[in-house]
Amino acid sequence: QDNGFEQFVINYCNEKLQQIFILLTLKEEQEEYVREGIQWTPVEFFDNSIICNLIENGTCGILAMLDEECLRPGVVNEDTFLGKLNQVCAAHRHYESKETQNAKRVTDASLPPRCFRIHHYAGKVTYNVTGFIEKNNDLLFRDLSQAMWASRHPLLRSLFPEGDPQKVSLKLPPTAGSQFKASVATLMRNLYSKNPNYIRCIKPNETKAPMLFTRELVLVQVRYLGLLENVRVRRAGYAFRQLYSSFLERYKMLGKKTWPRWAGSERAGVEALLAELPIPAEELAYGHTKLFIRSPRTLFDLERRRQERVAELATLIQKMFRGWRCRIQFQLMRKSQIVIAAWFRGHA
Repeated sequence: QDNGFEQFVINYCNEKLQQIFILLTLKEEQEEYVREGIQWTPVEFFDNSIICNLIENGTCGILAMLDEECLRPGVVNEDTFLGKLNQVCAAHRHYESKETQNAKRVTDASLPPRCFRIHHYAGKVTYNVTGFIEKNNDLLFRDLSQAMWASRHPLLRSLFPEGDPQKVSLKLPPTAGSQFKASVATLMRNLYSKNPNYIRCIKPNETKAPMLFTRELVLVQVRYLGLLENVRVRRAGYAFRQLYSSFLERYKMLGKKTWPRWAGSERAGVEALLAELPIPAEELAYGHTKLFIRSPRTLFDLERRRQERVAELATLIQKMFRGWRCRIQFQLMRKSQIVIAAWFRGHA
């Protein structure tokens, strides 16, 4: 209920993580249809980059103005910081305070005077500016870093690399907010360089009790985790997509024209294969390099047909092998019978 500087930077990190989730799942999902030339209606989703920019902008962001107030000479307190926020962010639709509400003639008793409110992706959060400047100025000065770096303990030396005399800088030590911002930027670079897979954990109830499902709590988490947008994008588009080569290699035994070999192009082979199957045309879309299937039921039907066909082919292979083995054995017995009969007639 009472949010300060710590909760502010934590929520900033959550906004950045939500941003990469949106870019890597929802936005890339829709861009793939554009790349493949698939026509469909784009799904609108909330891009929280505007909130991230409000916090981390290098000139007029909240963290930048907080650092400016911490380094400004003269009398500095939270009131001057909040006043600067009200001047710079007054027109931002995701920022509000008592002053901005008064300017718009809005009466809101839930917003105290020494607070500002940010409309985060997951909802509105009110922050009390008390302690912002003090906590942001929690600096480790150079002499302390050099003293820790001079320690004989290798772990302590590794924790304070800035204490190395060869790396001494005359600049002021970075503030807590700027350090956190740099750490978040490093985390984002690492995540963007990888191919992340998301596991979304849902807390079913507040008491951690088994067999208890609180519908309202789960609904809030599903909405704020961005799962509704993800489901809408999947439902509006195609649930399954695969390269033509991979699809043809897996399901070619279902078509008379494609089994056992297909001599033409891979896309033509997939089209010829699916033309023989009773699949509605609206369930399929042919991209430049991939096949798109709308409903999971269609994919399940393909898998069922493939399992039945594999069983038939296995039976056919066994039948041909048994026939070949019996024929070889019969030919050997017939040859032996002729030899035996010839020798018996000669003896007689």
